[in-house]
Amino acid sequence: MQAYKINGKIDVTGNLIINESIQIPVGDVEVIILQKEQAVSSSAETAAELQQKTPKRPTKIKALQGWFEKTQPASPDFDPDEARWEALKEKHNL
Repeated sequence: MQAYKINGKIDVTGNLIINESIQIPVGDVEVIILQKEQAVSSSAETAAELQQKTPKRPTKIKALQGWFEKTQPASPDFDPDEARWEALKEKHNL
């Protein structure tokens, strides 16, 4: 396995953004994320300021664009497998 080091950013919607070109062969990859420690700034940014800096989620389906802009990102502790299990329990009265 070959390792590559690049810098990226996680936006407030939880998406990984890589701003540089990656010159690696096409195929499956495994991504390991190491978060840099950030110094606490004296001027805390508000959610509105962060929202303005966040790029809008692109979609090719124009009918969904407004919906994507209005949705909030999932909470950091959201577990999709647990949500699926809860929906199945409810559906099948388990």
